[in-house]
Formats: sequence, structure tokens, C-alpha cells
Amino acid sequence: MFWSFLFSLIIAINLSSYINESFLISLPDPHLIFYLSPLLSIFSFVILFIISFSLMTNRIIQYLYHLAEGLDFIARGNLHYRIPISRTDELGKVAANINAMAEKMEIQIQKERQIEKSKMDLITGVSHDLRTPLTSIIGYLELLINRVCQNEQEQERFIDIIYKKSLQLKNLIDDLFEYTRLTNSEAKFETDQVDIQELLTQILAEYQPFAKELGVTVETCLTIKTLPISMDPEKIRRAVDNLLMNALKFSVKPGVVRVSMDERFPSVIIKIENEGTPISMEQEGLLFERFYKADLSRAAQSIQNGSGLGLSIAKNIIERHGGTLNLVHSAGYYTFIIELPISGHA
Repeated sequence: MFWSFLFSLIIAINLSSYINESFLISLPDPHLIFYLSPLLSIFSFVILFIISFSLMTNRIIQYLYHLAEGLDFIARGNLHYRIPISRTDELGKVAANINAMAEKMEIQIQKERQIEKSKMDLITGVSHDLRTPLTSIIGYLELLINRVCQNEQEQERFIDIIYKKSLQLKNLIDDLFEYTRLTNSEAKFETDQVDIQELLTQILAEYQPFAKELGVTVETCLTIKTLPISMDPEKIRRAVDNLLMNALKFSVKPGVVRVSMDERFPSVIIKIENEGTPISMEQEGLLFERFYKADLSRAAQSIQNGSGLGLSIAKNIIERHGGTLNLVHSAGYYTFIIELPISGHA
């Protein structure tokens, strides 16, 4: 715009001077020339300046109209609209900034919609998973109240079912409470120097009776004797518990669950492996999503007893410790890999 003004000024001065000289030289009266000269100079300069400046700034003005139209489209909520960038000057930068602003607004709105959808999914998942065991408990209690049991043995069976459903309900509420705490960025872990080998050995020993009951053998290969790392032992225990429980539930029966630990400086690697029913790539990508349950077999009641939060909680815990949790799956062979930083290298 500045150069257009300058060039228009130069052109108007030169052309007005030329026109004045050409026109005034033809006048015979010197007094007339004296009076007309300033008026003609001003008039011709103004007209020529306006014409030249308009011609030079026409494209700029047209582009400003495009910018105004683009801003109007975006202001009306059409965040997909992008202003064509056909200039490399300041106006081109303005158009690029407007497009960047629209893109950021579009991303922000998509995030807000995703958050709202996640909230609705959370409410739906919680409602469904709480209602299922609660309905069973109420149903069996009504049978007991109405004394429809044929004998004492059937009554004990009803009580046993109610107890198991109550535990299922309690575990679900515990998972929801834990998940809520973990997703709160202000939640703090109580970290300490803990021997990861000793902790893992204790957890595996506790799971041996349950594994035997399911017909699964737990094989261990812990190459590390002692390795203290900075962690919240209760949270790490919860993460490993969830992964072990998942492996035991979904392993083929009879089957083998393999747990190994190795040091790969500056990290410690824990692997939990089992063989189960193959899943699709889409299912694999959703395993760590909250409330997701791989519907491998409706007949397998143990699959439906979980909250669908176990793997999500485990991943959150590991990542809050500065580590990673990944899954390697191939034709029904599952390997969950925990990588935790060794103390002083987080």
C-alpha cells in the first residue's frame, strides 16, 4: 500500500506538470496563465493521483473484500472454510493467520465435543454395568423374601450368587473410584524406593491359587535379583494385578501365563504373556479404552464380569510413573509390555 501511494504520487506529479506545460503554453495571455496555472496543477494532480492509486490498489481492495467475506463465513460457524492465499505480502500473512485461527477453533470444538461424548459414554457405561449386577441381586433377594426356595441347598445357592454379584458391584465401584482419581491431574502418588523384583514375586505368589483354580499355570522368569525403583507400590501393584487378572481370565484353559522381568538400562521391562482367542486390529486398538470389553465369547461369563476399566487404569498408572504400557498381539498370542524408568532416570 505504501509503494502504491508513492508511485501514484510520482506519476501524478510528473503527468500533471506535463499537462500544465502543454496546455498553458498555448494560452496567449500571461495574466491568464498566472491565474490558471495553480488551479490546473492542483486539479490535474488530484485526478491523476486518484486514477493511478485506484488502478494500483484495485487488487489489494479486492483481496480485502475476500478477507472480509472469509471472516464473515467463519463468524457464522463455518469453520471448515479457508481463505485462498494468493499473496505473499502482509495481507497474505493476515489470511494465513485467519485460516490458522479457524483451524484451532475447529480443533477446540472437536475436542469439546469429544469430551462431551466421553462424559455421555461414561454415564452410559456406569449405568449399564451397575444395573446388571444390581438387578440380579434384587431378583434373588425377592426370591428369598417370597420363600420360593425348594430346599436349603437352593437357598444357599441364591445367597452365594447374591454375594458374588455384590463383590462384582463393589469391584466395579472400586474401579470407577480409582479411574476417577487417576484421571484427576491433581492426584498425587506416594512414591518410595521399592524393590520391583520383591513386589512382583509377592504378587505372583498371591495369584498362584487363583490360577490353579482356573486351570492356568503361571511361569516366571525374573532375571533381576534386586532392583529398587521410585514408585507408588500400591499403584504399581494395582496395575500388575489388572494385567495378570486379564491374562488369567482370557487365557485358554488349560493354559500358561508367562511373566518375565529384565533390566534394559535405563528401564526395567516386565512382560505378561498368554494365549487366548484372536482379536481384530480394531479391537486391539480399543483394549485400553475405558469400558471396552472384547466380546470374544458371550458364553464366557468371566469376560462379562469385569468393569472394562482394568487395562485403562493400568495404562494410566504406568504412564503416571513415566513409563509405557503396550500390547503386542499376533494370532491369539498376547504380550503386555510394561516399561518403567529405573530410579534417577525418569
